[in-house]
Amino acid sequence: MQNMKSILLHVDSSAKAGERIGVARHLAEKFDASVIAQPCMLSAVMLYPYALGGATAVLKHAHESDDDCLRKARRLFDEFGQNSARMRWAKPLPEGPWGFARRALYADLLVMGQREEDDPAAGLLPSDFLPSVLVESGRPALILPRVGRVDSVGDSVVVAWKETPQASRALAASLPWLQHAKHVLVVSGSASEPTRNPFLAGYLQAHGIKANYRDIQGGDGEVGESILSSCADVGADLLVMGCYGHSRSREWIMGGATRSVLNAMTLPVLMAH
Repeated sequence: MQNMKSILLHVDSSAKAGERIGVARHLAEKFDASVIAQPCMLSAVMLYPYALGGATAVLKHAHESDDDCLRKARRLFDEFGQNSARMRWAKPLPEGPWGFARRALYADLLVMGQREEDDPAAGLLPSDFLPSVLVESGRPALILPRVGRVDSVGDSVVVAWKETPQASRALAASLPWLQHAKHVLVVSGSASEPTRNPFLAGYLQAHGIKANYRDIQGGDGEVGESILSSCADVGADLLVMGCYGHSRSREWIMGGATRSVLNAMTLPVLMAH
């Protein structure tokens, strides 16, 4: 993705939403892009469909609850967006969270957050919201961690490489960061696909990117832990990797490394399916 011009930002009333808004604004300024802030939450009626058959007071309370969440999201947008001309507020999607993946088809990059189960706002999204958007849209997403503070994105980058379309798409999407990064480390967890790959090195060199390379060991889930360990070793502030998963019987089944990283990440992760 040489030209990152359209960023779709997921906005809700969660504790970390303000940080996502600030990061999206910074990215827009850095890469000369625009941001569409898309509020997306489950409505009270979606959460409690029995309210449809309830008294008028019940429905009124449900709508008031939705309005409160939307107002909080808008306050965060106004505060952390800092009236930037690059930031635009969008109307809520009629389909709620189930329409976000379709909306994502028309963006170069998504900015989303890791799920935080302890945040009351987590219940305002389906538990599989993040993986479903990643898989259904196929668009690259910058996912911010639920812990810690994000002060920078892309000064030191770790690329988890595997010869798959997913990893290739993630790598291509990361080029704007890699070209500005001070340090780039490429890691691979497959003995049959060592990072000392002349095609990979040639691709990066063609884009003016100098990288170091490291092979890591372990099974699928262990590879995820090794990748995060490598990130900690070099003080990375961005991890780039493919997202592996599929749907089965209405349940999202994620690959071991993908699942490990999404559960334990402590730095921003750029993923693509």
